Amino acid sequence: MIKLSSMKKLFFTISIFALSSFISRAQPVPANAAATPAASASLSEMTFDKDVHDFGTIEYGGNGTYEFKFKNTGKEPLIITDAKGSCGCTVPTYPKNIPIKPGEIQVIKVTYDTKRAGNFNKTVTIHSNAKTPEKILTIKGTVQPAVVEEAFPTNGKKDDGATPLEKH
Repeated sequence: MIKLSSMKKLFFTISIFALSSFISRAQPVPANAAATPAASASLSEMTFDKDVHDFGTIEYGGNGTYEFKFKNTGKEPLIITDAKGSCGCTVPTYPKNIPIKPGEIQVIKVTYDTKRAGNFNKTVTIHSNAKTPEKILTIKGTVQPAVVEEAFPTNGKKDDGATPLEKH
C-alpha cells in the first residue's frame, strides 16, 4: 500500500509536469510573426464606384441589370474566385479566375428577375484574393405589378364585341 506522503509527492510531481507543459505551449507570438508569408496581407484591392444601386421603380419584366464598375487599386493582380446572389432571382456575371492587373477596370454585372412584383433588396457576395477578401454589393428597387389584360378584349370597338342580332 502506498503511503499518504508518497501519494502527495506523486500528485505534486504530476502537477509540476502538467504546469510546465502548459507554460511551454503558451509562449508569446514573436513580434515579426505578422511579417511571415502566411500572415502577410494581399497587395490587390477592389475599389468600386459604388456598392449600392437603387433601380427606383421598374416596369414588370423591365431591365433589371446593372454593372458595378471596379478597379484593382492594389499592387498585385486581383482574382475573383466567386460571386453569389442572395437568391436565385439575383444573378452576377464576373471575370472568373482571370487576373485583373493593377490599375485595370472591370465590371460585375448583376441581373435581377423583374418578373417578381414588389420591393426588393438583394445582395451579391464577391470572394477574391484582395486585402478585403469578401465584398458585398446591393441592388434594390420596386417592380411594378404586371399589366392585366381584359378577359374579353374589345379590339378597340365601342360595343362589347358581341355579334348583333339579325333584324326581322
